[in-house]
Amino acid sequence: MTTTRDGRLQRLLGGAPLIALRRRLRQRYERGAADGNIEIFRISNLAPVEHAALASLLGRPARFSSSMQVDVRAIDAALQRAGIAGSLREALEQIDGPIIHAETARLSTEALWSQVVSRCGHPGLAKLLHTSAGLGLLKRLSSRDIETAARLCAGAETVLQALPANGTSRAHLAANTLGDAHALDNGRATATLVLTVWRDIIAPLTAVDETVPGAQENDRLQPEAADERIRDIWARAGVLVNELARPALLLNLSARANSRFDKPSGEPDYVSLRLLLRSSPCWNVGGQDVFVCENPNLIAIAADRLGRRCAPMICTEGMPAAAQRTLLNQVVRAGARLRYHGDFDWPGLRIGNHVIREYAARPWRFGASDYAAAVQAAPRPGLSLEGSPVVASWDEELGTLMQAHQLSIAEESVVGLLLEDLDANRNGSG
Repeated sequence: MTTTRDGRLQRLLGGAPLIALRRRLRQRYERGAADGNIEIFRISNLAPVEHAALASLLGRPARFSSSMQVDVRAIDAALQRAGIAGSLREALEQIDGPIIHAETARLSTEALWSQVVSRCGHPGLAKLLHTSAGLGLLKRLSSRDIETAARLCAGAETVLQALPANGTSRAHLAANTLGDAHALDNGRATATLVLTVWRDIIAPLTAVDETVPGAQENDRLQPEAADERIRDIWARAGVLVNELARPALLLNLSARANSRFDKPSGEPDYVSLRLLLRSSPCWNVGGQDVFVCENPNLIAIAADRLGRRCAPMICTEGMPAAAQRTLLNQVVRAGARLRYHGDFDWPGLRIGNHVIREYAARPWRFGASDYAAAVQAAPRPGLSLEGSPVVASWDEELGTLMQAHQLSIAEESVVGLLLEDLDANRNGSG
């Protein structure tokens, strides 16, 4: 609160009992015309002390009424004659500080934010910030401070200009672009902005609730799921975060000019995200069927039964994580035709929707008729279905049939039929 020079003004309009009245009078200027010109208005719901103060300013009798018509010009003239203040507005500012016109302030602030956005040279960042959600994110990350927002955008642009990388570690990228190896750690503002641009603008996902590992309603209680999503987005930008976690399991997947994968070995192998991004193997799968399964046990059984005769396989080990997604993308770009099988349960259908949609895979013995046959052969009582039903994008009847039988069928339960398709010496069509 500003200390007034004239004690008369304090006696007329100051003090705690008139705080609410002064606030209401200030709002008239804050929300009124931009030039501050206010002539006459009616104010209601007055307390006796408030009515007495206004009556005194207007030179009226102090007979109480809960409402009053206020002639601002008359108050201005009275204050001027008394030498107390040049106007009612000036008096209010002497007591409680400057009055800011709300609309003018809003337009000024919008202009400043527009300047921040217009200075963004990276097209992805500019596109994000031209959306209400993107600009809202920037305001939250910067605590609505314009200078902080400008610095944040400049840092994000520097990082984005260095992407996509080729297997660079996140810490190395942060040190080279921002001078701080931890500047892109999880939760840092620049990292959040860069990841949002990459996820929503440069390489958007089609359905976050299914395509991102662990992106379920209870993710807030599962920090490891959120970390995996972040790791996956960085991986799509060629940046390594914990690059040795959850390597991709494969069998008989060969690559040209790579001694480790030069020919089928008949033994399961793991390939890390680090190797996939830094070495980018030239997978020798053009025109071939590559069979994708959900469970590692199927890979182990195929290796035991078929060895080198087994067709190329990749295991997602549940919802594909960064390494699995990178490998699937690489083999698709190399010309492979993916065929997918998973558990006949709701998570299995959710994973199937993702793999079939994102990698143009075909279902592999994973339809309603396959489920019906598996149910007939399954021992009883069996394992009941749990969770929320999922519609299979490739066969709507499958989900309906599963709801009718309420029986979960594990991938390993139908391994005999799957091995027929995997055996290179057979001619099974699946």
